[in-house]
Amino acid sequence: AKPTPEEVQGWAQSFDKLMKSPAGRNVFREFLRTEYSEENMLFWLACEELKTECNKHTIDEKARMIYEDYISILSPKEVSLDSRVREVINRKMQEPSSHTFDDAQLQIYTLMHRDSYPRFLNSAIYKSLLQTVSHSSSES
Repeated sequence: AKPTPEEVQGWAQSFDKLMKSPAGRNVFREFLRTEYSEENMLFWLACEELKTECNKHTIDEKARMIYEDYISILSPKEVSLDSRVREVINRKMQEPSSHTFDDAQLQIYTLMHRDSYPRFLNSAIYKSLLQTVSHSSSES
């Protein structure tokens, strides 16, 4: 679904609004791809999905995949985490739960908020979307 002009303008007021909106996440992810940091969004989304999981076997599997894809230092999509959070995850991986990556997810969310979000608001991607939705709504 195409976001409304109000929705797109709302993204500039709050990072939470942007991240709560599927359309917002898609546009932001597109922007992150241009900055070579799309893995931050992919990691965040994978953690959100893991939190909805109840089946122990599936949680183990997904946690292992998230670990291999985003936490392992051998991963090409490794996210930037501090050593304390890495140690916590390494311990929690003995018995993964749907909240194994909560600290890491918060760290990446904060990183995207502080680092990428201000650049996103000034990006051509965001500005042209804002123009497009404002323009098409003034025609209707």
